[in-house]
Amino acid sequence: MRYFLAWLTVLASFTGCTAATGPGKTGAAGFDTLQLGKSDVDRIAEAHQRSLMAGLRGLAEKLYRRNPREWKKGGWNGPDEAVQRLFGSRHNWRFQELEGRVGIDAIRLGLKADYSGDRVFAFIAGLGGMSLAAFNERYELFFTDELDPQKLYNAARNFEIAAWKLSNEKGVDGVPLLLSNECGSPANLSFEREFGKSIATLDILSGVIADKTNRTVVKVVQTMATAVFLPVAGIK
Repeated sequence: MRYFLAWLTVLASFTGCTAATGPGKTGAAGFDTLQLGKSDVDRIAEAHQRSLMAGLRGLAEKLYRRNPREWKKGGWNGPDEAVQRLFGSRHNWRFQELEGRVGIDAIRLGLKADYSGDRVFAFIAGLGGMSLAAFNERYELFFTDELDPQKLYNAARNFEIAAWKLSNEKGVDGVPLLLSNECGSPANLSFEREFGKSIATLDILSGVIADKTNRTVVKVVQTMATAVFLPVAGIK
């Protein structure tokens, strides 16, 4: 990667696009030299990932508003502190608060009946970790990176399963583990819409990558009540 970035800097100097002394700098023309190493599909994928993470942040804020007991259980000073911990910087979604659980394992933890910690934190951290795995653990993509459309497709199906479980998982007292959608009058389906946007984002990108790489995505049909999370991390 070091030599690749150095090549971008040399190339940028010939194009006259930058007056900076290192890769990733913005010169007089307002051009980032790292953009030279990205294809149109790389930029599209990054835009989809930003949209996905923004949607997750919105979902976290909504869940904390409906479930204020959760941030209190987590020992946070308020919901904003918990959200900042989740989204304050680019990271690998591995939090010491979750004792090594990441991705699908963290989602399951957040919806475990006997879990005494912050369910919202575990649930969102799990979705974030799974999403990052679908992007090969990268926040920035270049020509040398290749996404797997199957990972993106599986992640979309896992969002569907997570949304169903969020609405249907209950404790031994019959009360939902986390409050989300309300079907009363007026109905509150804002959580469903957030999940729908994330699912569409992943499905669209999966199709784009499949067309680019000429790869076939194996479709999976499950009944929500018995559905299991599909693998994302570890797919080769």
